[in-house]
Amino acid sequence: MFKPLAPHLFFPLPKHDLLYYNFPLCLLRQLLITFLRSSIDMLSAGKRSSTKSTVVFTLLSLIGIALTLDFFWASSSTSSSSSYSSPFSNWDREKNQILVVSKPKIDTEGNYNVPELELSGTFADLPAPELEWEQMASAPVPRLDGSAIQIEDLLYVFSGYGNLDHVHSHVDVYDFRARNWTERFETPKEMANSHLGVASDGRRYVYIVSGQHGPQCTAPPVALSFVLDTRTRKWESIPSLPAPRYAPATQIWRGRLHVMGGSKENRHTPATDHWSIAVENGRAIEKEWRKELPLPRGGPHRACVAVGDNLFVIGGQEGDFMPKPGSPIFKCSRRHEVVYGDVYMLDGEMKWKAVNPMPKPDSHIESSWIIWNNSIVIMGGTTEKHPVTKRMILVGEIFQFHLDTMQWSVMGRMPYRVKTTLAGFWDGWLYFTSGQRDRGEDNPQPKKVIAEMWRTKLSF
Repeated sequence: MFKPLAPHLFFPLPKHDLLYYNFPLCLLRQLLITFLRSSIDMLSAGKRSSTKSTVVFTLLSLIGIALTLDFFWASSSTSSSSSYSSPFSNWDREKNQILVVSKPKIDTEGNYNVPELELSGTFADLPAPELEWEQMASAPVPRLDGSAIQIEDLLYVFSGYGNLDHVHSHVDVYDFRARNWTERFETPKEMANSHLGVASDGRRYVYIVSGQHGPQCTAPPVALSFVLDTRTRKWESIPSLPAPRYAPATQIWRGRLHVMGGSKENRHTPATDHWSIAVENGRAIEKEWRKELPLPRGGPHRACVAVGDNLFVIGGQEGDFMPKPGSPIFKCSRRHEVVYGDVYMLDGEMKWKAVNPMPKPDSHIESSWIIWNNSIVIMGGTTEKHPVTKRMILVGEIFQFHLDTMQWSVMGRMPYRVKTTLAGFWDGWLYFTSGQRDRGEDNPQPKKVIAEMWRTKLSF
C-alpha cells in the first residue's frame, strides 16, 4: 500500500528558490502534489490492473517532472542571482519584497491548501530617509517626457507633453537666484517635441538630438539635430543623426557629442548604436557622425553622465509604447517593456564595463540627475510593472551612486513618486520639477502630469 508523499518533498521553499517568489510555479507544484495524492488513492482503492499500470506510469512521469522542475529552478535561481544580465542583478529580492508565498498548510483531513499570495501595491518601495521638502513656484505648464539642462543659475526646460494629445514647442527658464520662472522662448518648428537627446557644454551651448515630433506615439522619430546658444537664444542646425531615435542617451564627453541607444523607428525596438561628432563653441566641427563601440544593452530613457575620464549610462528599459496600427493620430498602444537598473561605464580606452547596478530597476530618468559631493544623484523614475496587475509603478526614492566606491545607496524619499522629473542643484538645494506623479501614497500607478517644483537641502 502506498503512503502519502511527505510535504517536504516540495515544501517548504527556501527563500533563495525562484519559486518562492513565483506564484504560478508554486501553484503548478501544488497541483502536481494533488494529482499524485489522487493517483495514490486510486491505487489504494483497488482499481483495475490496466488502470493501475497507467496511473503508475503517469505517477512516475510526474515525479520525474517535479524533480526536474526542482533542479531546473534551483539552478536558474543560482545562476540568475549571479548573472549581471538579470534585471534584479546584485539586489536581494527579499529586501525588495517582490512576492511572498506562505508555506502550505495541512488541514485535519490531510489536504494541502494552495499557498496564499501576499503582495501590496507598494511592494517595490525601498526604505529611505525622510527629507524636508519646500514647494517652490510651479512651472508655467505641466510637462511629461520633457528635458532639462542647467547652466549656472538657470534651468532650461524643453518641450514635452502637456497631455497625450498636446505637446509643447517652447523652453521655460527657471532662475535659481530669483526663485521664479522668468522667461519663455520657442523651439524650431522642425525640432522634436519629446523623447529628446539633450546635452550641454555646461557654459553656454545646449545640443538637442533627434526625438519624437508630435503628440501621442507619433512615428517615425526625426533625426534632425540643433544647438541653442543660451546667451543669444538663437538656434542653429548640426548634422542629423545617421538614423532617428527616441530618447537616446546623450552627453558631451572628451570634446565629442555622444548619442547612444534609444528606441528605433518603430518606437519599441531597443537600439544599441553609438555615434559621436566633435563639437566646439556651438558648432559641429565634423561633417558626419562617427560610429563608436555599441552599448552592451539597448533602450531609451536612461541617465547619461560624464564624470572626468568616464562616461556612465544608467538604468533604462527595453521596449516602449507603440502607435496603434492604422491609427491616423498614432494613438499610443502598450507593448511589453523590461525595465532594468544596469549601469555601464565607458573608460578612456573606449571599452564598456558593467559596474554595480541600481538598487532597483529604474527608467525615465534622462534629466532626473545631478552631480553632487563626488556622486551621481538620481530622482524618481519608473520600475518594473506590478507582477499581478501589470500596472506601471513609479519610483519615489532618491538614489546616490558614490563615484569613489562605485556603490549605490538610497539617500532619501521625494514628496511623491514621479517619473521624467527634471532635476537641478543650486546653493546646496536639490530641485525637481514636472513629470507624472502617482495616484497617492498607497497607489504607485501614474496619474497626473504636473508642473510643481520642489526643493530640499542636501547635507554632507
